[in-house]
Amino acid sequence: SKPRKRLFTLYFLLPTKKGDWRSILDLFSHFIHNFSASYGRNSSWIFFCEEDTRIQIVKLLETLRRFDKSKEWFLGKALYDEESTIIHHYAFAENPTVFKFPDFAAGWALSIPLVNKLANRLKSEPLKSDFTIDLKHEIALYIWKKGNGPHLTPVPEFCTDDLNSYKAVHCATMFSNFLPVCGDPVKKEDIFVAVKTCRKFHRDRIPIVKQTWEGEAALVEYYSDYAETSIPTIDLGVPNTERGHCGKTFAILERFLNHSSSKTPWLVIVDDDTLISIFRLRKLLSCYDPNEPVFLGERYGYGLGTGGYSYITGGGGMVFSREAIQKLLASKCQCYSNDAPDDMVLGMCFSGLGIPITHCPLFHQARPMDYPKDYLAHQIPISFHKHWNVDPVKVYFTWLAPKMEDSFTEKKQRRIREDL
Repeated sequence: SKPRKRLFTLYFLLPTKKGDWRSILDLFSHFIHNFSASYGRNSSWIFFCEEDTRIQIVKLLETLRRFDKSKEWFLGKALYDEESTIIHHYAFAENPTVFKFPDFAAGWALSIPLVNKLANRLKSEPLKSDFTIDLKHEIALYIWKKGNGPHLTPVPEFCTDDLNSYKAVHCATMFSNFLPVCGDPVKKEDIFVAVKTCRKFHRDRIPIVKQTWEGEAALVEYYSDYAETSIPTIDLGVPNTERGHCGKTFAILERFLNHSSSKTPWLVIVDDDTLISIFRLRKLLSCYDPNEPVFLGERYGYGLGTGGYSYITGGGGMVFSREAIQKLLASKCQCYSNDAPDDMVLGMCFSGLGIPITHCPLFHQARPMDYPKDYLAHQIPISFHKHWNVDPVKVYFTWLAPKMEDSFTEKKQRRIREDL
């Protein structure tokens, strides 16, 4: 009898330390060279998905049969930028809607002929990337190869609708859009929030913090280059710099560890134009042990194809366990200048210590308008960054303020977990 064609499915789990797009593409080569005898000859597709993606296998196979498996196919739920954005290096600035990239939450598929081509290409064209920001966009760019490779083909059956949505009957994939909760939210008093600011922003940015998320936090301090009692701000004795702020950040870490009266288990460092939901962060942190070295936020990468490192981008907020800070400061790893990029220096230090960078896509380095609407539609975001060309108070109350549905979603999530 003829061998059955197989679908090889891979859950899309980023490697702990690197988490870069080369890791995913290297997987293609690994698959071809090491599994071809067992799977490659009898498989037609590789399907990638996230751990919370739900798959209707029969429907997925029916969907893939519509496409000629002997050709090169790149399939997924299409995302696109409505306007050029910094997180994609302002690519396709004249018309950013023309370039489509996959929503990983819905899953994405590659035909074996395309996988073979990519694996061979990796041998002759080593990947080079200075900064890795948005993995899904960068993978699509690599596959597209400046027009010499396939575009993403949108597949309507690849969905990010909730399991209980009326649309789910038409979907091969779905996505559970809940905030991870692993127990009771951590107490307000267990999170210390440090806000980095400077004198020139005391009048326009600090009032926004006080109007929005400050009331969610029990412990907040504002660190500046000027002590102003009306706020109040604390002068750390580190001169303000136009960029980088590494000296200020390390002074905050040292103060938290050695000079705070309480032994608060968690430290969050944010910019004065970061908008954050402490309410949701408390839920998320129930999934982490503060007695372990935890460094959490939105992960970017630098020089990952050439021995670089990952780092937590500062604008979306950087979350540290006390244990992580103890190990960092004990290592004597430090800034090479006060205006060095603090987030990148921290990434380099933690990489050297072997402490993993923990990525959470619910933190955002940019504004809501910088992300595709369909991408944000299945998220419960924890942070955004920047006040530029937006009403930050409106952004906070639209996207981040505690709402009735937060408690409803938590109860629904617990029911789903119990059912599983």
